[in-house]
Amino acid sequence: MPKFAANVSLLFSELPYQERFQAAAEAGFQAVEILFPYDVAAKETRRALLANGLELVLINAPPPNYTGGAPGYAAVPGGEARFQSDIRRVLRYSEVLRPGLIHIMSGYTSGQDAFESMVQNMQWAADAAPGQQFTIEPLNPISQPDYFLNDYDLAIQVLDHVDRPNVGLQFDSFHAHMIHGDALAVWEKHRSRVVHAQIGAAPNRSEPGHGPTDFKRLFAAFDASGYSGWVSAEYTPSTRRTEHSLGWM
Repeated sequence: MPKFAANVSLLFSELPYQERFQAAAEAGFQAVEILFPYDVAAKETRRALLANGLELVLINAPPPNYTGGAPGYAAVPGGEARFQSDIRRVLRYSEVLRPGLIHIMSGYTSGQDAFESMVQNMQWAADAAPGQQFTIEPLNPISQPDYFLNDYDLAIQVLDHVDRPNVGLQFDSFHAHMIHGDALAVWEKHRSRVVHAQIGAAPNRSEPGHGPTDFKRLFAAFDASGYSGWVSAEYTPSTRRTEHSLGWM
């Protein structure tokens, strides 16, 4: 059976932020991920992790855009200076939080210039922090219209061009199904490149047990492939309390 982590940005959201870590530990999780932890002092989050014996698997970049400018990130042409500045901020935050992975988002753009910008920016990030593992993740165009990295084959092309050992693929069953129609087939095709996995049921991003994905088969495929990373529950519970949505575990 895979080892499961809880995304405490979505799970246990009925509780105040600091209480979610204890709830995750009590539910049987040994690790968590946080989408955007930047609104809380890193030391406070680190304290909550340590108090509950939890490993921090992953956080997202970018940090908040306090300038109020147009949204962007790794694939946005002309945004290199901002990207580098933001990554430095994320890495300073990570010195305290110590996340295993940092997911770098592509932003909303398209075209060959965007592809080249993402490759160059990811190379810069990988070289700036060779001891830190990074991921990229395709997001589906229904949930995230105009998002650049919207296809798993495109993600593999980016990874091949980035060509850095500390940059890998992030698999999400919800997005994989919404993009390609079969999460298990996406896993089987790209499993050798996956360094982090997330689960959620399409089409509503609810807990496993809903929708067309056979999660028992998917979990068996994780095990059969020899995947040893975390599988993070990243979904919006259909129940009022998160603990009542955990029957799939």
